[in-house]
Amino acid sequence: MATVHLRIGDLVWGKLGRYPPWPGKVVSPPKDLKKPRGKKCHFVKFFGTEDHAWIKVEQLKPYHPHKEEMIKINKGKRFQQAVDAVEDFLKKKEKQGGKEQNSEGKGDSKGKKTPTKPLKILEEDDEDLSALKDPSEKPVRDDPHFHHFLLSQTEKDTRSTSIQAADSTAINGSITPTDKRIGFLGLGLMGSGIVSNLLKMGHVVTVWNRTVEKVPQDNQHCDLFIQEGARLGRTPAEVVSMCDITFSCVSDPKAARDLVLGPSGVLQGIRPGKCYVEMSTVDPETITELSQVISSHGRFLEAPVAGSTGLYDGMLVILAAGDRTVYEDCSSCFQAMGKTSFFLGEVGNAARMMLILNMVQGSFMATIAEGLTLAQATGQSQHTFLDILSQGQMASTFVDQKCQNILQGNFKPDYYLKHIQKDLRLAISMGDTANHPTPMAAAANEVYKRAKALDQSDNDMSAVYRAYIH
Repeated sequence: MATVHLRIGDLVWGKLGRYPPWPGKVVSPPKDLKKPRGKKCHFVKFFGTEDHAWIKVEQLKPYHPHKEEMIKINKGKRFQQAVDAVEDFLKKKEKQGGKEQNSEGKGDSKGKKTPTKPLKILEEDDEDLSALKDPSEKPVRDDPHFHHFLLSQTEKDTRSTSIQAADSTAINGSITPTDKRIGFLGLGLMGSGIVSNLLKMGHVVTVWNRTVEKVPQDNQHCDLFIQEGARLGRTPAEVVSMCDITFSCVSDPKAARDLVLGPSGVLQGIRPGKCYVEMSTVDPETITELSQVISSHGRFLEAPVAGSTGLYDGMLVILAAGDRTVYEDCSSCFQAMGKTSFFLGEVGNAARMMLILNMVQGSFMATIAEGLTLAQATGQSQHTFLDILSQGQMASTFVDQKCQNILQGNFKPDYYLKHIQKDLRLAISMGDTANHPTPMAAAANEVYKRAKALDQSDNDMSAVYRAYIH
């Protein structure tokens, strides 16, 4: 949505996370509620509900110019009730000669304010947006990848381990799950999050993991996916033979090859018409080899994902290349997985682009860590450094989150350090093949190797910070 200039009292359409635009009004936040760091946003009260949220300016549109457009694309009883509430508000305002009542409390006959309920404040990844659900729907249980948190920096609650398979149209307003049977191989940090989103959006999914007892994100065992509607495949070959489209997401080129070529591997189960989608971040040579092997028996697409477990906010970007018809068949799956997808042409292009993106991200992370430690070494406040950084042109959610984690000593993996170092190594090798220099990546790679030597492999990539302080 385009950036707009708004004032307190303006009526707007606000888009919160993956939900459709909803009518609201810009209001003053409570005095003790801090504005999110580094974000240009307004505090919005939604009509038809007691929900309030900080909404980025680019996710806001003026109410009146876009009213007809929004009413055409959004349906449902709750939505109509919210629009009716706006119209009632406008009528009352007109009768009062344009003067507004206090938006957060009604006055009694003596002019005194009556108590109001505490504000219910939502963040962009909050699942409990009751106003956006039709009352005829069944209640949605807690979901492991959507959670409340107060924007006043209160501590996050522990996530539930239940996974809810919901009607996608109730959540996104646009996703209709494919009727094709979906398989998924690999339930690490990335894979487990993707499977959760597929299930939540109503897809039929059969899963397999190299170690059934392996503990993915938030201690969710493979069995929990089964309890929430997924099916269990005994081998990669069985999953591919049972499903129309099978995705895989594993740690490195060797694991990707083993999955296809190993005992009871994909190659033993794939048949003409079956689709195999490789989502692992690997080198172009590996992806070309897998494509040739799979394409002689079935259909192949590479589709690595740019991002990390930020996918719970729907922020993954899928980079696809290969069989265009497979890409089109995967449309609803890709919508469930992330923010957007790109088709980049022939096989190998997605692998190349993915390595370049991760090379830049890994090098940037190392530079941020270097800046934080240099600030400390020269007697400067690291917190002030972050405050200044977050107000300038380099401000981003990535910078803010990673720096905050470093300052708090929180290195819980969002993207494993060992994996970003692997990606740097593969990118450097790709540069050698193309006879193109990669000196920045080479320098960053050495810092990550140092961090690995300090036993940081299984921590988040931001733990590269520790390579500078030891």
